[in-house]
Amino acid sequence: MRNLYRKPTNLHCNAGSRCSISAVLWSVLGCLFLLHLYSNIDHKDGKVEEVQLRSSLHPQFRELQQAELLNIQIPSPKGKRSPRAAKRRPKRTTTLVDEFMDENSPLRHVFFPGNKSVVDPMKAAGNDSYYYYPGRVWLDTDGNPIQAHGGGILYDEKSRTYYWYGEYKDGPTYHAHKKGTARVDIIGVGCYSSKDLWTWKHEGIVLGAEEKNETHDLYKSDVLERPKVIYNDNTGKYVMWMHIDDANYTKAAVGVAISDTPYGPFNYLGSQRPHGYDSRDMTVFKDDDGVAYLIYSSENNSELHIGPLTEDYLNVTSVMRRVLIGQRREAPALFKHQGTYYMITSGCTGWAPNEALAHAAESIFGPWEAMGNPCVGGNKLFRLTTFFAQSTFVLPLPRFPGSFILMADRWNPADLRDSRYVWLPLIVAGPLDQPLQHSFEFSLWSKVSIYWHRKWRLPQGWSRFK
Repeated sequence: MRNLYRKPTNLHCNAGSRCSISAVLWSVLGCLFLLHLYSNIDHKDGKVEEVQLRSSLHPQFRELQQAELLNIQIPSPKGKRSPRAAKRRPKRTTTLVDEFMDENSPLRHVFFPGNKSVVDPMKAAGNDSYYYYPGRVWLDTDGNPIQAHGGGILYDEKSRTYYWYGEYKDGPTYHAHKKGTARVDIIGVGCYSSKDLWTWKHEGIVLGAEEKNETHDLYKSDVLERPKVIYNDNTGKYVMWMHIDDANYTKAAVGVAISDTPYGPFNYLGSQRPHGYDSRDMTVFKDDDGVAYLIYSSENNSELHIGPLTEDYLNVTSVMRRVLIGQRREAPALFKHQGTYYMITSGCTGWAPNEALAHAAESIFGPWEAMGNPCVGGNKLFRLTTFFAQSTFVLPLPRFPGSFILMADRWNPADLRDSRYVWLPLIVAGPLDQPLQHSFEFSLWSKVSIYWHRKWRLPQGWSRFK
């Protein structure tokens, strides 16, 4: 605009001449252009913003964002301690993490409550609301504890049903060798179905262990973790990806299985090291355009790799990007909101809980920016340990843009079959309250918040069927 105003001066225009008219015309045209640009943006996002505004004013949404606080006192160090905890016990003040890792801690009931979440008192009283109790034992419709650890959820459009897949760990916990991590023999991938995301029917083991062939990837003494299932619209097949390893975690591969139905059985096709790299904690993500991606922790968990799958979802392509290099993040859980990709990750501390981070990117290939710890409520240590859980999946709530469920596992290394589920509301809304980690500037991306509740319910009208 500065050059446009210089031009009349060089032509020796006087006040009231064509110079002034030209300047006014150019100003009007500039304003019209900016107005047109704004109207296009507003037209594109107006409906979504309107829905978000209405949702945020819903009383139950306000309830979800009113995180609860906890006041937990660490008990005196007197009393019986487990032998393993005694060896680990540092020469410093005992923390809640120490208590969490000690199976004989008097605070055990805080982390692993005994009350079972199978019958909701409000439901029994005739109220249609279902409540989640993070950390409690969650039973299926047969009254058995749900075994779907480290997994994720597929919504099947055909049957209008949710399917929850995960590690079936209903076996004894042991150590493969003296310094080995706690483990359970492979039993298989459990599958549960639901119409309401609260009541779950056990559909059985949809991918079972191999009992006799010691060279098979699924031999019972090996490792099968973090199974995820996506549906291929072109082939009509349900495809499962999972972390495959040996007892010492040196194989570091991904496995693939396929089925004609969401409830199996799944046919195991084999394993590989994707793109020639080691792969441990992993997930898959299906984008809006139908392209699916494999995301996995690699280079000894020092970075994440992201690459698209082939059209049939049965293999990786040659394309791969390295992200979060040197940051040692695992347990990736991806989701998308208004064209922006988000991801929740954890640190690498074995079974011990640690601080989650939220990340965002305009492209799934990055660059990914760290947005800080998304946890809200509890107490400081609860927030620094992701409420003593580890991310596994983020499930969008239909009809409510910006509202999701964080699915996380509260691992119990003393008895892995008794590991619990921590499902909490995750909401994408509002400006960031701290600069991005690398650019030290505030982004236009919305803030990711995970709210702690000892008891919470989904908003009325959340179902995609209503």
